[in-house]
Amino acid sequence: MTQETPKGDRIAKVLARAGVASRREAERMIEAGRVAVNGKQLESPALNVTAKDRITVDGKPIAEAEDTRIWLYHKPAGLVTTARDEQGRPTIFDDLPEDMPRVMSVGRLDLNSEGLLLLTNDGEIKRKLELPSTGWLRKYRVRVKGSPTEDMLKPLRQGVVINRERFQPMSVSLDRQQGANAWLTVGLREGKNREIRRAMETVGLTVNRLIRVSYGPFQLGQLKPGAVEELRRRVLRDQLGLTNPGEAPRKKPVRRRR
Repeated sequence: MTQETPKGDRIAKVLARAGVASRREAERMIEAGRVAVNGKQLESPALNVTAKDRITVDGKPIAEAEDTRIWLYHKPAGLVTTARDEQGRPTIFDDLPEDMPRVMSVGRLDLNSEGLLLLTNDGEIKRKLELPSTGWLRKYRVRVKGSPTEDMLKPLRQGVVINRERFQPMSVSLDRQQGANAWLTVGLREGKNREIRRAMETVGLTVNRLIRVSYGPFQLGQLKPGAVEELRRRVLRDQLGLTNPGEAPRKKPVRRRR
């Protein structure tokens, strides 16, 4: 006799879909005893729930899942991509317009990097877009100190190894030399911590400016630093295959609050 599949979805997936946290973060919240279902504190994320179940986090009911929404955000340099920073540095969430709903960043840009960052209200979509298997190309405009040659850039195109950590091959092209600096266009499909900066150092180049200009099909375009722009529902459908109902409103770019 085959065992019947439990109805509903895994609790961590439901929490992620409701915008509480990413699935992995939701699992950590469950293990910390912060989540209850129908009044009973959970000890394990191995539970399926349905719309009939009452789910609370820290004693408060979770909101109903909203339609998936994604924003383009032009991250300025000098902000960290975390909700809170132990060193008290300003974060991107301090910079967002006050009327923004609760959002999560898709991946990160380090403190001194700038450019395109995707934001979403859906923890499940966040997880999917961050997976290396998504295979989306991320492009960067990179200014380096020095005069790069084709021989210097060749190892980056083949893939370098740094402290026994192998980096995937990058696409690298020299755009122009500008005095003591040069501008490069770099593309990669798997973003590790400070990957471009560390890889450039191995060939004798120092990055002094790094701007992400695209993430898969999404472009930074003319979006000003600190501005956010919501993607149309049609774009989400065409690029991500999302079919949830409702047309997310198209908003003009919003400048960051001062």
